[in-house]
Amino acid sequence: MEIKVSVPGSCGELVQGTRQGVPFLVTCPVDLYTHVTVTDRTRDLTGLGAKAQAALRRVLRYLGEDSFPYGLSLASELPIGKGMASSSADIAAVCFAVAAALDRPLTAPEVSRIAAGIEPTDGVFFPGIVRLNHMTGECLESLGVFPSLKIAVFDTGGAVDTLEFHQRKDLDRLSQANEERTDAALARLNRAENAVAIAQAATESALANQSILPKRDLATIIETACSQGALGVNAAHSGTILGVLFPPDADALAIEGCVHRLTEVFPHLDYLQSVRLISGGYTVQKREEL
Repeated sequence: MEIKVSVPGSCGELVQGTRQGVPFLVTCPVDLYTHVTVTDRTRDLTGLGAKAQAALRRVLRYLGEDSFPYGLSLASELPIGKGMASSSADIAAVCFAVAAALDRPLTAPEVSRIAAGIEPTDGVFFPGIVRLNHMTGECLESLGVFPSLKIAVFDTGGAVDTLEFHQRKDLDRLSQANEERTDAALARLNRAENAVAIAQAATESALANQSILPKRDLATIIETACSQGALGVNAAHSGTILGVLFPPDADALAIEGCVHRLTEVFPHLDYLQSVRLISGGYTVQKREEL
């Protein structure tokens, strides 16, 4: 028996803030993944970091099991500590894989609550695009399926520990001070019918987050990117990533030209790769031994 579960990562968030004092993020799932494989050929655990191991313990406890009788391995395409939901994808993939192997299916809301018990979580494993209370794991609303924007992903440098970030004593005060701006961005996103409106909402949220976790030269980066055909940017609100947003039909050469210009003008930007905005969720592939 072999089971493979895949969960996407993210490029930061489309919008993040508080609404009436309740924290939220709007997911930005992309086509980079964590893959967890379960096999009955071994009982070895390979590739699991501390948070994935915590997920294994917690999901077994949630399912009323004392041990896991199979082997489990994890491989990820996502960098750690950058704001690309690497831990959330790892945790969710482990939970869904264990449940599938034990024939005890879990829902995304159940996994979200388990994940939030380990650290503030992204909601990339929910279908479509969602607004999530990342502190509790509660899905606040589904925003449906968005156009598959192309995104050039840049790292602004360093790393952010999710747990430490959310323990900042000034975070609530600064988030609530930004509430009018992030609420307006969320309202714009809820009305979004095209890529331009989505990018405008994301850009406003990224700018609002400058008072919390600033990205160097952000306003000038946005101006330069838009002069090169981009629609705007989105940010990892608790990470180091910036996404430069393009229409779904953007030409690869045009994106390449924008990337070249940005790295030329802003040498502190490290271009990682280009991805697509996708619908969130997870996949389970199961193969029985012949």
